[in-house]
Amino acid sequence: MKLNEIEACRTGAGLVVAVVQSRFNEEIGDGLRSGCLDELERLGVPEVTYATVPGALELPLALQALAQSGRYHALIALGAVIRGETYHFEIVANESARGMGEVQLKTGVPVANAVLTTENDDQALERMVQKGREAALAAVEMANLLRACA
Repeated sequence: MKLNEIEACRTGAGLVVAVVQSRFNEEIGDGLRSGCLDELERLGVPEVTYATVPGALELPLALQALAQSGRYHALIALGAVIRGETYHFEIVANESARGMGEVQLKTGVPVANAVLTTENDDQALERMVQKGREAALAAVEMANLLRACA
């Protein structure tokens, strides 16, 4: 058997990435953005577009419009959905994730989902910067994988 392996490529050279951030839970979103943009710069991504939307449920539509523009190799969604006392947490967390998955499958543009879903603010604050970095890396790796497969 001949095994052809496509190795993970973690360089952002030549990539154009868009980042969309939910303004709800803004402090946590700002921490996610900080980690994400720092990592994109470290990886050498030369061009990043940044936009905000009101909340996590608005992320998929904005991502879809960006994906359909044909300008971006990868997209990153940033936000935080923190459990409250009602069922609303589950609706927002599940539907935003479902929408993001649909965007990438329908458009072929990878979407790195860095929408934290936590029990409380402390958990989100603890994870925000690292999750932003991880999303940037995932976006770059997926964009490069898709370029290698084309």
